[in-house]
Amino acid sequence: MSQTLKAVLWMSGAIVSFTTMAVAGREVSLDLDTFEIMLYRSLIGVVIVVTLLTATGQTGQVTRRRLGLHLARNLCHFAGQNLWFFAVAAIPIAQVFALEFTSPLWVIVLSPFVLGEKLTPTRALAAVLGFVGILVVARPSPETINPGLIAAALAAIGFAGSAVTTRRLTRTETTVCILFWLTVMQSVFGLVCAGIDGDIAFPAATSWPWVVLIAIAGLVAHYCLTTALSLAPAPVVMPIDFARLPVAALIGIILYQEALDPYVFIGATIIFGANYFNILHETRPRPVTTTQK
Repeated sequence: MSQTLKAVLWMSGAIVSFTTMAVAGREVSLDLDTFEIMLYRSLIGVVIVVTLLTATGQTGQVTRRRLGLHLARNLCHFAGQNLWFFAVAAIPIAQVFALEFTSPLWVIVLSPFVLGEKLTPTRALAAVLGFVGILVVARPSPETINPGLIAAALAAIGFAGSAVTTRRLTRTETTVCILFWLTVMQSVFGLVCAGIDGDIAFPAATSWPWVVLIAIAGLVAHYCLTTALSLAPAPVVMPIDFARLPVAALIGIILYQEALDPYVFIGATIIFGANYFNILHETRPRPVTTTQK
């Protein structure tokens, strides 16, 4: 199995986890604001990660040599995740994911500068095709612009910054090290932002299962995403996440009676075609050249 195909499988786990987190985030949004959600999610994450590191004897993998890059990654992700939780509660889930999926376009733009990865014509074409699919799904216009749409669009930029810095971190740091600093740093960010008004809400008893689910799904999603990014370049890995779109549409219909929009499936078909084209090109056997003496 090629490294790219392994990355595809890991991203499948991320897709399930991110979708689960979206549902849980919407369910708890009436009880907690986005900063409080991030605070409790990160605190639970610290407990889980430290427990697992201690139980498996992997504490030695946590280093402090790239703290500046960890900080940049987590600032990007914290901003993107807060905007994402706000959007999930404000607009249909499928629409949130559709706008979030502009993230691979930003990854492709940022990768040559942050990672030094080559922007090939195939990757650029796949990104453009994927963006066309997103436009079909979202069909943005001045009449439809609202805070939820703006938040989802800005979240995509934050996630792109997180993706490229994660890819750079995986060159020297282990996945568990990245997850450790993710939970620790974002606990601090959450505490500062949630407490800046002097009022941090405590989750109601009915909200705790959703908060725990958000924490677990978030850790699993990031483990899968980080592993995928360690196996293949960011412009290859991130477009795979487009598969979340049809899943989100079905979840919205089943759980929240969101209207069935045929353009979602038309756009999803275009997006799937772009992904398939990109993955097919990245996994095809390369010709082996020999030099005759």
